[in-house]
Amino acid sequence: MTTIRTADHMAIRNSVMRAASVAAAALTDADSDPEHRLRALMEGHGRVLTARGPGQPMTFDQFRQLLLGDLSALLPNGVPPEEMDGLRLIDEDNEFDPDMFDLDVEQRMVLQALRSAGYRGQTVGVEALDQELDQTKAHRQMTSTDSQDDYVAWRSALIAEPAGSVRDLRMLNLPATLTEFYQPIPFDATYDRWWFRCPVCRWPMKITVHGTNTRRTGQVRCFHRPHTEAGASYEFKIPDEGVMPRLNPVSTVTPARGNAAVLAPDQKPPAPEPLLTDGHKALVRGVWRCTTVPGLPELGLFKALSAPRLRAKGVTAHLWPVLDSYDLLVTVPAADGGRTELRVDVKDYTYATLLADKINADGGDSGGATWLVVPDSREKTVSMLDAVCRQHGMRALTAGDFGAMVCEMVGEQWTS
Repeated sequence: MTTIRTADHMAIRNSVMRAASVAAAALTDADSDPEHRLRALMEGHGRVLTARGPGQPMTFDQFRQLLLGDLSALLPNGVPPEEMDGLRLIDEDNEFDPDMFDLDVEQRMVLQALRSAGYRGQTVGVEALDQELDQTKAHRQMTSTDSQDDYVAWRSALIAEPAGSVRDLRMLNLPATLTEFYQPIPFDATYDRWWFRCPVCRWPMKITVHGTNTRRTGQVRCFHRPHTEAGASYEFKIPDEGVMPRLNPVSTVTPARGNAAVLAPDQKPPAPEPLLTDGHKALVRGVWRCTTVPGLPELGLFKALSAPRLRAKGVTAHLWPVLDSYDLLVTVPAADGGRTELRVDVKDYTYATLLADKINADGGDSGGATWLVVPDSREKTVSMLDAVCRQHGMRALTAGDFGAMVCEMVGEQWTS
C-alpha cells in the first residue's frame, strides 16, 4: 500500500473542506433558489467523491447527512483529520460556520509554504494552489514599490480603513492596483440597504435574520470570532420598511486583564450606526482577514512601544522593515553598550496546528524573525507554538506578554 505524504494529506483535506463548504452553505441558505442549492450540493458531493477515490463510495444522502456532523467523516480512509478533527460546518443555529473561511485560507497558506520549500507531492499542484489568494496579490502589489514609506502608508491604510465611503477611500491615496481590492459591501453583511462596521476592525459585520414573520429579529456579528467575543455582537428588532435598524449589544464582555489589557479594544464602544451600502466599499475578505485583522496587534504594539517614556529609555520600533521582511523591529539598549534586536512576526491563525505546520515548512520564519507574536485572544496556543518555534531558534509570546517583556528590559511598566 502506498503511503501518501503529509503535504498530500493536507491538500486532500483542503479539497474536501472546500467542496463540503460549498455544499453546507447551500444547505443552510433557505432564501436561495432550490435548483441552485441542489446544483451546489451535487457539485460538492462530486468533488468529495473525487478526493475519496473509487474505492470509497458515498451516496448523496450519506453526504447530506455528514454535512451536519463532524467534517472529518468526509475524508478518505488513511488521511488523518488533523486540524479538521471535530469541526462542524453547520453550527447549532443551522448556520454555516464563518471560521471555515479561515480554515481554507490557512490550509492553502501552508500548502504554498510547502511548495516554496521545494516539495513536490502527488496533489500539491491542485486547484487550491492554482487560484492565487487575494492577500498574496495585494502583498505583491504593496511590495512592488521601492519606497519603505509608501509601503508603510499603504499597509497602514488597509488596516485602519478596511471599509468606508468611496470618497473617504479615495483620500487614502492608494495606487489603483490596491483600490481594486475594495468591492461593494458583501451581500451577507447587508440588511435592506444598510450595513454596520465592526467596532474592533471596522469591516462590515455579518447580518442574519431569525424567527417567524411576526417575531423576527436580526443578529449582527463580526466575521472574526475573537472580535465577536470582544463585544462585536448585536441584535435588532425588524423595523418598518425604510426605517433604519438600531443595534443593541447581546452580551457583557469580560474585561481583559494583566498584560492583555494594554492592547485590548474598547470594552464598551457605542453601538455601530447603520450605514447605507450605496456609495460604500469594503476590502475583499481575504485581504481583510490576512492584512487588517493581524495588522491590529501589529499597529497596537508599534504604537505602545513607541510611547515617549519608552523612547526616552532607548526603545525603538519600526514597522515592516525592508518592505515586510517581518512585521516589527524592536531594539533596546544592551548591557554592553550595544543594542539588542527583537525581530517580530505577528500571526493570527484560527487553527494553531496549521500555523505550526507553516513554521515547520518555512524552517522558522522565512523573513528572519526571531519572535512569533500572536494576539492576546490566542493565549491558549502559545505553549504549543513556542515548543515548535524553539526547534527553529524562535520564541512565541502573546502581544501583551511581548510588550511587557520589552518594558521589563528597560525598567518600565507595561501600561496603556
